[in-house]
Amino acid sequence: MKSCVLAYSGGLDTSVILGWLQDQGYEVHCVYVDLGQPCEDRAAIEKKAHDCGAASYRLVDVREELCRDFAFPVLAWQAKYEQIYLLGTSIARPLISKVCLEVAREVGATAYAHGATGKGNDQCRFQLAAEALDPKVEMIAPWRIKEFREAFPGRTELIAYCENKNISVKASTAKPYSSDENVLHISYEAGQLEELDVNGVELVDFGMGVSPQEAPDKSESVTIGFEAGVPVTLNGQKVGALEMVESLNDIAGRNGVGRIDMVENRFVGMKSRGVYESPGMTVLYNALMNVEQLTMDRDLMHLRDRMAPEVAEMVYYGFWYAPKLDAMMAFIREAQKHTTGEVTLKLYKGNISVDSRSSKNSLYDEDIATMEGGGSYNQDDAEGFLRIQGLPCRVQGTVTPRKF
Repeated sequence: MKSCVLAYSGGLDTSVILGWLQDQGYEVHCVYVDLGQPCEDRAAIEKKAHDCGAASYRLVDVREELCRDFAFPVLAWQAKYEQIYLLGTSIARPLISKVCLEVAREVGATAYAHGATGKGNDQCRFQLAAEALDPKVEMIAPWRIKEFREAFPGRTELIAYCENKNISVKASTAKPYSSDENVLHISYEAGQLEELDVNGVELVDFGMGVSPQEAPDKSESVTIGFEAGVPVTLNGQKVGALEMVESLNDIAGRNGVGRIDMVENRFVGMKSRGVYESPGMTVLYNALMNVEQLTMDRDLMHLRDRMAPEVAEMVYYGFWYAPKLDAMMAFIREAQKHTTGEVTLKLYKGNISVDSRSSKNSLYDEDIATMEGGGSYNQDDAEGFLRIQGLPCRVQGTVTPRKF
């Protein structure tokens, strides 16, 4: 019998795919990758997989790895897709593929199946990661298979299939949008959110925090310490990556931080609308930026900022396991080598402001920067500096005078 692993969530789609794969003659090994989905009953999901005839079921907890080895390197780049999206879903998908392929190796499976559609980004992230890690793997994406789509044109047919197979499904009313969540963020899309005249922030029932309007009328301070660009202390206490993110999700969430609504360009070519909340990571991006302002050399920072959109694009598209991204990650580790320091932020009704910042590696010298008299900066030096800088302008202005 052919054998495959299935990235399994226990929801309607992957439950149907489990049964369908068995109908196609596959022995199916279900893999639930725990990314910090807060509202899912893990025991019930495991029971359903066994009830549906899965050859095996694995729950693999990668929450710490997701934060430490995936989210924090992207944070070090200050990478945001199209200047706003913090890549919470994009970062998690290659890790899911990695885990599924590890299980496939253990059980001797040669195929890897997932429930991503043929219109979205996730299919790209799953497959590009899998093919980089195991070029010989057989990828099975049922929603890209015509016969599967013809058998299941809508939710009614999916539910009917489950009833016929005695597969338990929730008979709840569908939300007016779909969502995907992990410890880094929750994304909301599709349904009524496809209508651009609908206010997405008002439509969505957010799961990680309150609105700015509902946040307390008093600011809350939080202090974050970094070592070589990695967040390591929270309010003076050393914490691991997962605890850092979860704690900041709670703190920032109750202060209304981290919601966005955007229309983005998918890798497959279409524009789509997404609403996201990422309270903890939003605070970390802001905190790291403020420590970098003290410690990172000007030209190095500007180079990093020019390259960051390229990193964000590669992560968004799914090229996590690519030589180019490997090289860029090596670059950012070197670039962040001196980014050690501490920043205290004030959170107030969705806003973030800086209270204080410090670093043993600070390049800020008050004696040089002061606008008061004295100091160690000799203003006479600026005369020669500007004569040299202005030389090309003077020559060009003489040869080709500008009208003004």
